[in-house]
Amino acid sequence: MPSLVRDWFGPHTSSAADWPPDLLIRAKGTVTVSVVLPARDEEGTVGEIVSVIRRDLVETVPLVDEIVVVDSRSTDATAARAAAAGARVVHQDDVLPGLPPLSGKGEALWKGLAASTGDIVVFVDSDLRNFGAHFISGLLGPLLTQPGTHFVKGAYERPLIGLDGVVQRGAGGRVTELVARPMLNLYWPELAGFIQPLGGEYAARRSVLEQVPFVTEYGVEFALLVDLLERVGLDAMAQVDLGHREHSHQSTAALGRMAGQIMLTAWSRLERQGRIVASEAPATRLLQFDADGEANLSDVGVAERPPLASLINPPVVPDVSVKEDVA
Repeated sequence: MPSLVRDWFGPHTSSAADWPPDLLIRAKGTVTVSVVLPARDEEGTVGEIVSVIRRDLVETVPLVDEIVVVDSRSTDATAARAAAAGARVVHQDDVLPGLPPLSGKGEALWKGLAASTGDIVVFVDSDLRNFGAHFISGLLGPLLTQPGTHFVKGAYERPLIGLDGVVQRGAGGRVTELVARPMLNLYWPELAGFIQPLGGEYAARRSVLEQVPFVTEYGVEFALLVDLLERVGLDAMAQVDLGHREHSHQSTAALGRMAGQIMLTAWSRLERQGRIVASEAPATRLLQFDADGEANLSDVGVAERPPLASLINPPVVPDVSVKEDVA
């Protein structure tokens, strides 16, 4: 490793096994913890994830104070399954309804930050399979025991599971390896030690999250790393090995659109930091061809929500959990 990365990596990388819930509950004190799950058409997995968190980290060990599922315009039973499992469900467009609605994962995360109340906020993707409570406790470990740590990213082995069921170890995270990791190494080498820079499992102090903008599409995780590096510095950032992560996989075409969003996000940060000067903004349209040679044109432009702390009025967040038909 380059010395810059090596010096950070060792002291700032730990394992979920280092942070058992029984240890953390003693360190928690009066700190409150919110777990936020952005969810769009995840009826097959979201209920089990919520159930595990509630059973192991609310009822068995009171480490988590609230579980919030942000229903991102689902067309299936995502909201009902989450509510039945014990989450507080909020609909994305009901949070801060006075703002023009936007789309994308980052929008759901930002709305989840607004809807939750915890001093520490843990974000977890809703499509995880074989989920374990150590995903939450592991991320909380450095934040509850180390006052100087403000942001913790999950690290894990990401296999690629083909349609034939064949598992390819380490072959998941294709956009990470083809786009995000090269970009970080080129322009923000301090962040090169993060094993899963685009992973959807991470936690931070609310006071920090409310000070940074949220990109509304799939560039959100990339932007958070870069923006938090600038705001709190590398020594306030850590990562925890959570073991093994399985989730649903997107098509190559969808990953291409995701890559475009991440590249535009990186470009916006380079421009904002005064590191590039362009005569015109980059194009946001992506032309792709399917297996039959048919052309498909997509807009991969990314919008951005401002730091939540910049909003004067507190959010109005209807709780729709009890309204869902959970039959």
